[in-house]
Parts: sequence; C-alpha cells; structure tokens
Amino acid sequence: MSKHPLEADFREWSKPPTATEDQKCANAESVVRNAIRSYPAFATRNIEIFAQGSYRNGTNVRMDSDVDVCVRCTDVCFLEMPSGYTKSSFGLVDATYTYSEFKNDVEDALKAYLGADAVSRGKKAFDLHANTYRVDADVVPTFEHRRYTVENNVYRYVSGTELHPDGGARIVNWPHQNYENGTAKNGATNTRFKKLVRVLKRLRYDMLGAKIAAAEPIPSYLIECLVWNVPNTAFAADDYADNLRAILVHLYSSTQRDDTCSEWGEVNELKYLFRPSQPWTRTAVNDFVLAAWTRAGFK
Repeated sequence: MSKHPLEADFREWSKPPTATEDQKCANAESVVRNAIRSYPAFATRNIEIFAQGSYRNGTNVRMDSDVDVCVRCTDVCFLEMPSGYTKSSFGLVDATYTYSEFKNDVEDALKAYLGADAVSRGKKAFDLHANTYRVDADVVPTFEHRRYTVENNVYRYVSGTELHPDGGARIVNWPHQNYENGTAKNGATNTRFKKLVRVLKRLRYDMLGAKIAAAEPIPSYLIECLVWNVPNTAFAADDYADNLRAILVHLYSSTQRDDTCSEWGEVNELKYLFRPSQPWTRTAVNDFVLAAWTRAGFK
C-alpha cells in the first residue's frame, strides 16, 4: 500500500467522467453535427465536424463541463509556405468564400436548428448552452490550415485548423496530431499518461479552490502538454503518488531555465510550448509546479 496519504485521492482523480457525463458530451457533439448537416447552404460545402480538446483526447476530468467541437471547412485553406514559394506552386488559387462568411453561416446554422436563445457568439467560438440532455459546447468554426514543406522538388503538407477571432489575430491548431500523439504516449506508458494528466488537472482545481495564485495562469491544455514532455520512465511506478512525484520533479528542474525546455513542444509536436506567441510563460509554469508539489504534500 502506498505511504502517501493522498494516494486514494490521486486514484479517484485519475478517473474519466462518468458514463452519464460522457454521454452528455457526446450528445453536444451530435447536436452540432446535426445542425451543420441540416443547413442548406452547407449542402455543397466540404465540412468536417469533430470533437477536439480534452474530451476527444481523453484527458477531461469531472470538473470539465464543456466540449470543444470543431467545424472545419476544407474548401478553403490558409497556408504556411517555404520561402520562395507561392500558392500557385502548389496548384492553389484564390478562394471566393471568406472566413467571416463561413463563421456567419455556422452561426445561422446553429440558430436555425437550436433557436437563437440556445447560442451565443463569442470572439473565437459559439457557446451552445447546456441543458439536461447535453453539456455546454464551444463550437469553433475553422478553415483548413496547411503547413507545406518541399524536399527534392516534392511537396508535402500537414493539415490543421485556423480560426480568426473577431477583432483578433489568427490562431492555428493541430487537433488530429494532438489526439494521435497523446494516444501513442498513453499506450507507451501503460495508460498512465492520461490518468496522470487528469490527476494534475484535478490537483490544479484543488489549488484554485484553495485560492493558490500560482494555479490561475495555467490552462488545462498546458497541463496536458507539460505531462507530455515528461519521459515515459516517470510513469513506471505502481503508485500514482510516485508517478506524480517523478513528473513534478522533472517539470520543476526542467523549467528553471529557458535552455532546458526551449525545445519542448505541444502534444502535437508542431508548435513550441514556450515561445512569445504562447499565452503562458516558463516562469509561471515553474511557480505552478512548485506550488503543486507543496499542495500534493511532497517533501
């Protein structure tokens, strides 16, 4: 038996949402899918609807009460290209359908299917309000984003998503790569990766409840990415307390200086974790990890 007094709590925190909660998440995704597919203007458009974020990645906890649903139009793409290349180099032409038009169409589709009172427009996404049947859903309209590379005159690209918030800068994400890489690491750690992500997320919620300031600037997705950058050997112990200890030790020592974590990436391995473009900082992470160590009762 573990000697750590919180081992039972850590094991409880590692569990995913209940079957009832999970069904409400699935219902929210299904409603969005039905709304988009029933909208006449989308009949001739290539539209993908898929869950993303912690719900899809299997790292959501019982404190998480919403689902991110991406509505991606692949008729139009935004580009990243090597220097010296243009869209015509890849056989692409200017689009006539704009992102703002697409976002307005998504809004109209949701309101036509669910009623205007059920949908609120935000800068990045539409909030689909919860009811007894479903949880809250953030519906994110995106175009495809393509990152092109060229080698030996052969071009390839990886496919992601891009959204343009109302009045804000473009945001590029890689949800499919997040899912695939997280699933692979979970398998390589005997399913401990996702469980320990949930433990640290729940620990953060506990810290927020205790008004520990260091937990405030640390979003849920960042926790997933931090645990992703921990070596698989840290997940090898039988006790979750020992796993969590090893994770926090690695994170604390690695985030004390820029050079020891400068190459860390998000779970997708297509975006650096610590760069000026990110909404968090290395020092904030280091402060959080130290506070989490203390809150978890480690010495």
